[in-house]
Amino acid sequence: MTRTPAGRTAGLPADYPEFLSGLKTRIAAARTRAALAVNSEMIRLYWEIGRDILDRERREGWGTKVIDRLAADLRRDFPEMTGLSRSNLHYMRSFADAWPCERGSEEIVQQAVGRLPWGQNIALLTRLEDRDARLWYAGKAVENSWSRKILEAQIATDLRGRQGSALTSFDHSLPPPDSELVRDAIKDPYNFEFLGLSETAKERDLELALLNDVQSFLVEMGRGFALVGRQFSLRVTDEETGEEQEFFIDLLFYNYILRRFVVIDLKIEDFKPEFAGKMNFYLNAVDELERQPEDEPSIGLVLCPGRNKTVTEWALRGVDAPVAVARYTTGEMTLTDTPPAQFQGALPDLPELANGLSNIVEAANAIYDESPSRAELREA
Repeated sequence: MTRTPAGRTAGLPADYPEFLSGLKTRIAAARTRAALAVNSEMIRLYWEIGRDILDRERREGWGTKVIDRLAADLRRDFPEMTGLSRSNLHYMRSFADAWPCERGSEEIVQQAVGRLPWGQNIALLTRLEDRDARLWYAGKAVENSWSRKILEAQIATDLRGRQGSALTSFDHSLPPPDSELVRDAIKDPYNFEFLGLSETAKERDLELALLNDVQSFLVEMGRGFALVGRQFSLRVTDEETGEEQEFFIDLLFYNYILRRFVVIDLKIEDFKPEFAGKMNFYLNAVDELERQPEDEPSIGLVLCPGRNKTVTEWALRGVDAPVAVARYTTGEMTLTDTPPAQFQGALPDLPELANGLSNIVEAANAIYDESPSRAELREA
């Protein structure tokens, strides 16, 4: 086909690309709605089956043998359905028992657990006993579109207990609504089990290892984090002499939910008071050089393997900028009785992002090793 000078296919309307793009968006949205509707109907059916079994157990004393026979009969009559096994019927019973609904199945599909796939609901039932914890993780799974693998990993590493538990200066550096929102975006400790670092690793090794597995790193950081760069250059000019000094931030993120830059300083030693002062300088520099008018003030996160609570709190007491100090572990976390799931491959919908970031990091590493200028880093 010949094309017009403007790149438009000859014979097609000028607005055809926009029309096609709009149709593709609508088709994708309709497919998503259809999938959600199918899932809701399945969850509704499973809850109703579980409720009926539970009722008959209580009224008529149904036992395991009856459920075994029920599973066999249902599989015979509905051979194309894969969810009518004996074990799944028991899960349906447990599901209805865990989520009693006065208004019936219509109520269950309106809850977070009703919007989750069945596999995620099984994970909630088998890995958690507390109703509030199940509700919390169900809400997070819906909000963040977690796969079952990610949900199991977050439960195994006690995300609920880790989120918002870092030591921070937020109480006196941020207004109350912002303080709570930002605090919830920070964990303590962070789980970097996927790194496999040796005991002799240095800070640069830690930094490179995190970026070599960008996908797992982004999962652990949480929702809204986007990587801006590693060894991000800050050039500060002396107003009196005109002399310029260059400083490098280990990792610079932007959180599009908080609308803030997030400066991360990686340490391989336990927290020291001087780390807080260094981070305070970084935040002032980022706000002066990088922050846009629509951005909120930047926040800092010092990541270290350990910290003394009293020393850390005293160090943060005089810091006006919002700074958090959180620990990390590179070994297996034992916060729950369930062994942690592997993060590798946990985001099948982000492989292109992960590969692209890895390529950018490799290119940046090569340039950085030759003492790059800020312009060269940006070109990379």
